[in-house]
Amino acid sequence: MPELSRQLIEQAIRNYQDPYLKSDLVDAEAVEEIGIDGGNVKVSICLPYPAAGLNNAIAQLLASAINNLDGVTDTQVGVRFEIPPHSSDHNVEALQGIKNVVAVASGKGGVGKSTTAVNLALALNAEGARVGVLDADIYGPSLGLMLGVAEGTRPQVRDQKWFIPVEAHGLKLMSMAFLTDDRTPMVWRGPMASGALQQLLTQTEWGELDYLVVDMPPGTGDIQLTLSQQVPLAGAVIVTTPQDLALLDAKKGVEMFQKVNVPVLGIVENMAVHICSQCGHSEHLFGEGGGASISDLYNTDLLVSMPLSMSIREQVDKGQPTVAAEPDGQLATLYREVARQVGATLSIRAALAVAAPTISISED
Repeated sequence: MPELSRQLIEQAIRNYQDPYLKSDLVDAEAVEEIGIDGGNVKVSICLPYPAAGLNNAIAQLLASAINNLDGVTDTQVGVRFEIPPHSSDHNVEALQGIKNVVAVASGKGGVGKSTTAVNLALALNAEGARVGVLDADIYGPSLGLMLGVAEGTRPQVRDQKWFIPVEAHGLKLMSMAFLTDDRTPMVWRGPMASGALQQLLTQTEWGELDYLVVDMPPGTGDIQLTLSQQVPLAGAVIVTTPQDLALLDAKKGVEMFQKVNVPVLGIVENMAVHICSQCGHSEHLFGEGGGASISDLYNTDLLVSMPLSMSIREQVDKGQPTVAAEPDGQLATLYREVARQVGATLSIRAALAVAAPTISISED
């Protein structure tokens, strides 16, 4: 019988392929500690993405694999996560205390971008991350309504300089809707709106956040360019529907982020299929396969194809988005899947940035 060794334990751990990191946990450098005391084995795993909903399942799978080794009498596996910060590769100053800024964008309105943004933020929070949301739609802010913030709520101000973000459902929020009346239109030119966005972003006391999700306005105008060029965006999620017009505009959104060197983390396709509540018949009302075609074209991931569901709309209108209203439901499970994919993709990019070699030139 071979003597227990770290190599044998690692070999057992390699049997588990992480579906989000697309690697085993040894190669992903997620194994923090392996302790062997006779037949007792203790393993500590640190994932680089939020996965509170999976920790126990992963621990059980690894313990089972290790227990199958000859000579093992007891195995203890602990799984935690720690979010790595984004390292900006262009000259943009990092936002203090915020590890990753993620934009949720679309080429046109009406595709469910804001609904996706709030549910993504809630899903990241449900997986254990510290999350804030910035409503970057200066002209049509909707964050407060979607997250059930009472009308007339105003952020507190500290030292006449810093906004204290409003909190709802465990998220820290900031929106122009908290500073104006909901009946007051923002009749501003582009530079004024961009300046207001910069103030909301940089003068809000966000505290320590793993992710700041930015709900972008639709299109590819001044505000999008301001955010892309002056904020250290870790990546962008593009939201579309399967119909041809939405796909055309979604491509423009992808192209814009590519031009300013912001990685596209994946595509969310909303309203992909309608399932009749009476007979169960499924029908692709807005077309089929559009999200997959964009993800293939730009070599990115199709994160999810969300069904056309009345409950998603009803819940967000009531200030109880799907992940908050039905945290264990099928639709919330899909959003949490997206959250884990986004978190894992960001961690892979962060690891590649750290591992990139530096080139020095000397006169020797």
